[in-house]
Amino acid sequence: MRRSPPAPEPWPSLAEVLATHLDVYAEPGRTGLVFTGARGGQLRRNNFRRLWLRALKTAGLRDVHFHDLRHTGNTLAATGGATTRELMQRMGHSSVRAALIYQHLVNGRDQAIAAHVDEQIRKVRPREPGEASGT
Repeated sequence: MRRSPPAPEPWPSLAEVLATHLDVYAEPGRTGLVFTGARGGQLRRNNFRRLWLRALKTAGLRDVHFHDLRHTGNTLAATGGATTRELMQRMGHSSVRAALIYQHLVNGRDQAIAAHVDEQIRKVRPREPGEASGT
């Protein structure tokens, strides 16, 4: 029998939300199912889709696929500085191909990388008297 989830905090962290979900809805143990059906059984594709669409409607979202959650998580990891090896480990991939997709999605990084390189050079290269301070 499922327990009632505690009243949510206004903006709990994702870790807190996941911990509550695992405690209330998931099967116990490292190999337990994270998502189960209404009676505790394994979700099937057809009944999962119905639940997923209802969740999207409740959240006010449309056209979001479940796999988009994985994509978003890996993109956020890449923007947070995850290396190719770290992305591969998170995704369970043995090839760099998929990890590189997420790293290439990080827009606007060229300017930040260039600024960092410039900063490192400025730390070790003294300026000549009267030299302009621009890059």
